[in-house]
Amino acid sequence: MRGILCCLAALLLLLPPVPAALAGPWARDPGRVFAAVSAEQDRDGNRYASLYAEYGLGRRDTLGLELGDARGERTILLWWQRALDRAEGPNRWAMSLGLGAIRRDGRYHPMGQLATAWGRGFDSIPLLRRIPGGGWLTVESRSKLAALTLEYPEEPNVVWEDPTYLTPAVTHKLDLTLGWQARGDLLLIQQFRFEQRDDTGFSGRLAVSALRDLAGPARLELGVIAPLTGGGELALKLGSWLEF
Repeated sequence: MRGILCCLAALLLLLPPVPAALAGPWARDPGRVFAAVSAEQDRDGNRYASLYAEYGLGRRDTLGLELGDARGERTILLWWQRALDRAEGPNRWAMSLGLGAIRRDGRYHPMGQLATAWGRGFDSIPLLRRIPGGGWLTVESRSKLAALTLEYPEEPNVVWEDPTYLTPAVTHKLDLTLGWQARGDLLLIQQFRFEQRDDTGFSGRLAVSALRDLAGPARLELGVIAPLTGGGELALKLGSWLEF
């Protein structure tokens, strides 16, 4: 694993620079599109693939789409985000509502999401404004509710086991993200991910990614995700960003 990480770091140093792409409570400019495709895999062979996209509807409104695929479960979520501030002052606030579905065992189950986000740039944070290169800090919370239909066997002597799926009936998530333009040619994103699930309880992970330009609007993302609490294995992440 250490050899793989060293190879990833060497590759990043050879790639050209990439500017920061803000997310979270910052509204996407009207008519602008942001898309990210990524895949994660841990040492046990567990994989997760996702597509994330944003479209700027207006000065304060953003439309988003999320697709996910893991452990035999597929999800789709369409959401609308509204900026709660008028882009004045250091703080940025936003709230979003989403509707979607989960495909599990050949069935589709409805799903809803409520999310809030807060963010500030380094230049408005006393302890961080002296850091060269600049950056941003965000806090995002999401509560997801899925209406699942579970089937139990008819035989009274059969013990039914509930497997762990990607999205349980209720999930609460809290993400703390710090983006830092470490050098003119290196953008680092560090994120603490906390999750409370109905089935597996509380867990926490640390995700660290680095981004560089490829060609045109495309960017390469390489990262590592490490479990902090609640079990799990170290995972590698490979992705691509597009902004136009």
